[in-house]
Formats: sequence, C-alpha cells, structure tokens
Amino acid sequence: MREQRDSDISRLSTNQGKTIGLIVNPVAGMGGRVGLKGTDGPEVLQEAIRRGARPVSSERAAQALKRLAASATPFRLMTGAGALGEDIARAAGLDPVVVYRPSPGSSRPEDTRKAALVMADAAVDLLLFAGGDGTARDVLEMVSDRVPILGIPTGVKMYSAVFATNPENAGSLAARVMAGESKVRFREAEVMDIDEAAMRIDQVSARLYGYALSPHERHLVQNAKTGSVPNENLALDAVARQVVRQMKVGCLYLLGPGTTTRRVMTELGLPSTLLGIDAVMDGALVGADLNEQALIRLMEGHETRIIVGVLGGHGSLFGRGNQQLSAEVIRRTGRESIIVITSMDKLISLDAGCLRVDTGDAEVDAMLSGHIRVHTGPDRSVFFRVRS
Repeated sequence: MREQRDSDISRLSTNQGKTIGLIVNPVAGMGGRVGLKGTDGPEVLQEAIRRGARPVSSERAAQALKRLAASATPFRLMTGAGALGEDIARAAGLDPVVVYRPSPGSSRPEDTRKAALVMADAAVDLLLFAGGDGTARDVLEMVSDRVPILGIPTGVKMYSAVFATNPENAGSLAARVMAGESKVRFREAEVMDIDEAAMRIDQVSARLYGYALSPHERHLVQNAKTGSVPNENLALDAVARQVVRQMKVGCLYLLGPGTTTRRVMTELGLPSTLLGIDAVMDGALVGADLNEQALIRLMEGHETRIIVGVLGGHGSLFGRGNQQLSAEVIRRTGRESIIVITSMDKLISLDAGCLRVDTGDAEVDAMLSGHIRVHTGPDRSVFFRVRS
C-alpha cells in the first residue's frame, strides 16, 4: 500500500502548479433535514437512512470543485478513492491522483484521518475537505499546523472557523490560494464542535478543539460560533414577550434551534427542543423536534411563519444547524413571514457585516438575499443585509 501511494504521488508533475488535497466525507450532513443533530457514529447514520436521508456532501463538494476547475491557474489534485473525492473530481473534469484507498471494513473517520496524514506528509499547499465539525476535528488531529486546511460546508453544525460560507466560496478561495493571490491571508482558525456533555443537560456549548492554519478572506469564510453575554438577556427576553403578544390566531409558527428562540417558548410556557425545530399554533405545541417532511405536512393549509435566531460569530441565518428549515420549507413560508431575533451586540460583532444563508438552493438563497428586518429589542429593529 505504501509503495503504491508513493508511486501515485510521484505522478504529480512539477509543472502543474501547486497541489490541493481533497477529502470528502460522503455521509456528512445527512442528519440535517431529517431532524438529527449530526451524522457522527454508525447508529446515527443508520437512523438518518431509516428516516429517508439522502447524501448531500458529494453534491455540495462538486459545487466547490466546479468553481475551482473554472480557474485559469493550473494545479495538481490528490484525493482518496471513489466517494472520498475521486468520483466528484473526475465528474468535474479533473484528473486526480489517488493517494489513499480505504481498506475493507474501515470506518469513515479512520479514512479521513489516514487520507489527511498522507496529504500532510506530501506537503500539499492546501487540504480541502468536505464535511462538518467532526470531519474538521479528524483532519486537524492528523494535520496540526503542517498544511493549511479549508472546509467545504456539508455537515449539520459547522461551528468551526475553517469553513467557507458556502461551497462555491470554498472553490473560489481555493483557486485564489492556488493562484498565489497576495490578498489571501492565512490565520489560526478555531476548530470547534458541540460539547456533548453540555448537550446532554440541554445546553448549547461549542467546545474548542484546537487551531488550524486556514486561508482567510473576509466575505468568503465564516468565523467561529460565539456565545451570548449577560447584558443581551433582558433585551432578548423582552423581544420574546413581544413576539408572543403578536402571534396570530390560526397561524403556524416554526421555531428554530438555539437559546434565543427558546425564550419565545419559555414565554409561551412550553417545552422546547434546544437543537431542533418545534411548531406552535394558538399557544399550543403541535410538534416537537420536527424534520423537514413533518414540517411540510404541518404547513399544509396553514399560514406559516418562521422564528429564527442568528448563529453568533457566523452570522448564519439558515444552513447551519437548522437544515430542517430547508429551502422548500422557506419557499413555502415566504420571505416576509420570517421573524429574526438577535441582539444588537451580536450584529455589531459580525466580522463580515452581514447575515449568511446557505440553504443549498441558489434560487432560495437569492430570494433571501437583500435586507431583512431583525428584532433586537421591544419595539426596536434594524434592517440588516443578508447574502449567500
């Protein structure tokens, strides 16, 4: 196996420019629309499949490669066999060198780690990976700060700062790195993931696992998740009370995950799913921890509104941790029926100066783009820019 790998690497011609390593986690993100909080572990994956989940990672990685392949700058590509990257690379018209082939019975995290180690040993100029926070952790474990890494966002949570804001921007930034553009800077970016111990006691807490060297361009990459500060709480509680007072009789309200929307549920006197989507009508809970299809069924024949918060640091509105609120759910609801709640402090702290959407549907992302009303306090709101 080592001899074959060394032979494959030797095929990389020195006159083809810089080298990109590509790793695709083919099951990343499958748990999103079906209401799971990730796809880590074989049991969760099997449950996602049982609920009708379909793979999304390869499709989103292909969007990044399409943008990268359109670059005029020559580059070399090394990747893993089959679904680990080879298939989508060839579909994009690229001629990759396969430097890692999984053994029968190997696990996907093991494959990610072994492939990342091969690419770090080969000193790639950039390791591009498609997955979520769990994949980022696996890559970081093997690569450390030896080579820069960049994530194509295909997972469920993606709190880490190594991810591009969407797949196309991942491809664009990778192309700029290959071209050696001087304005592309490299930073130490946080690799984070949900603290599972905190999650078991119903708290959202992103744990820091380390820092990775990663390319940074302000409008192309996201920042790490940030927490709230105490002085935000009173204003958000007041917004929640006002939202409840203004709820319309006979209207279905879909509440996104997080502590901000939980305040609305608390004001209603209802239990909430901290990392899921709940549905309320006429002050009653009509559905808890719902997946995309359950939401669509509930929406039939009802005026619907969506209540969401903003993921701190990222500025993410849709596409990070709330994929159950899919492009189809948003399309059926309509832009004017989206209620956004967050603190002014959180908006001010956003490095990109805008909110982000990454629904996986270019038409819906375009529909959401522009300026949207954001409620920051009782009888207080601002119009804030949304971009994909």
